[in-house]
Amino acid sequence: MNLEKGISPLYTDMYQLTMGQAYFLKGRHGQKACFDYFFRKNPFEGGYTIFAGLADLLSVIETLRFQQKDIDFLHKKGFHPDYLEFLKGFRFAGKITGMREGEIVFPVAPILRTEGGLLELQLIETLLLNILNFQSLIATKANRIRQSAGNKILSDFGLRRAQGMGGIQASRAAIIGGFDSTSNLLAAQQNDIPPAGTMAHSFIESYNDELEAFRAYADVFPDNCVLLVDTYNTMQSGLPNAIKVAKELEKPGHRLQGIRLDSGDLAYLSKKARAMLDKAGLTYVRIVVSNQLDEHVVKSLLDQQAPIDIFGVGTNMITGRPDGAIDGVYKLSSSHGSPRLKISENLQKTTLPGLKKVFRYLDEDDFFYADCIVLEDESDPKQMTHPFYKEKNLALKGRKHEALFHCHMKNGKITGELSGPFELKEMVKNRLDHLPDEHKRFDFPHIYKVGISDNLLKLRDDIVERYQQYI
Repeated sequence: MNLEKGISPLYTDMYQLTMGQAYFLKGRHGQKACFDYFFRKNPFEGGYTIFAGLADLLSVIETLRFQQKDIDFLHKKGFHPDYLEFLKGFRFAGKITGMREGEIVFPVAPILRTEGGLLELQLIETLLLNILNFQSLIATKANRIRQSAGNKILSDFGLRRAQGMGGIQASRAAIIGGFDSTSNLLAAQQNDIPPAGTMAHSFIESYNDELEAFRAYADVFPDNCVLLVDTYNTMQSGLPNAIKVAKELEKPGHRLQGIRLDSGDLAYLSKKARAMLDKAGLTYVRIVVSNQLDEHVVKSLLDQQAPIDIFGVGTNMITGRPDGAIDGVYKLSSSHGSPRLKISENLQKTTLPGLKKVFRYLDEDDFFYADCIVLEDESDPKQMTHPFYKEKNLALKGRKHEALFHCHMKNGKITGELSGPFELKEMVKNRLDHLPDEHKRFDFPHIYKVGISDNLLKLRDDIVERYQQYI
């Protein structure tokens, strides 16, 4: 999906437009409203999530337009002509406030708040969820792999296994999460990401002889040559032939950049390869590995002291395996000047009413300690209460804190410069430096504290009590 060229407003669910028609024909389309975007559970049973996709979302919303072909399609589907005439001139004119892209975020707390006319806020729901849920999932998965890889080079090899054109967004999100390059050329072009790639087995198989294939590739790319050594026999054929070509490259002053292992016992083979390369005086040749890598495999390889320099990670990262999705939702919190909520028998599914923002509290060492959700006009809550367990309270008075909400769009126009993926990658790194290690564990991470202010708690309880007759 090329987000630079915009997306049709039809990239949505049918019910967004049917509700929109009902709002319009009943004269409620301009009624002031507010929606919150948040999620209920960290992916991968982890302790945190990385917020990604905001720049793409804002760019799309700012240019969202119904083209004549869109109007013609909706006409054929029976939409009212007056409504279609209105959609011809549709422009998003609302306000979007919330956390910065690259922020470390946690369940329940609002991440974005949209304000504007009821119809325009409804029309962007599916688009918002599609972009933010997916990119946040991939950025979080990529960062878990970065946590395992330390300072090793990580390259995104996932396009062929990606969810269609979503692979372009995924490659961007991978950089935000901590990757260094991508094999995805279109994503590289659109997001100024270094492209990376070696060769496929088919290139070698197309020649009668492996050594002949290596020499041909090295002749064309003498200064950027990485040889795939596992097509036939890694130890008996691939590595010896790669070493021959490396020595041949040295004579005119070139260097073999690396060898790639794509199958077999990567720990064992990388150690053997390193020994053979070093014995041949090729200490500068790097070892690249690929093949079904994820954060657990990368950690295992490095725990075994495998001498790997570059990890090419594909399927497991680009698809967000094993989760595949973040359960992000977009819920109405205010309409016509009145706070609104959805009530459920399960309190965890009961939403938080009113216009809200989030403060992040810090401990004495400036590490993230807790997030408190407050009403828009609040400035210094004395305590916060667990959203679902009222007996759990935390004193906040005197604690240092920071405001996490910022204005991203006003009157339908982006208010500031949009950050590129490498700027966001650095932000993620800096923010994670302030997250205590117990929240970064892969197994049984400590649950980060998120609570609500007394005023918000009272507002929710009052509205729930008002509607008790329906429960």
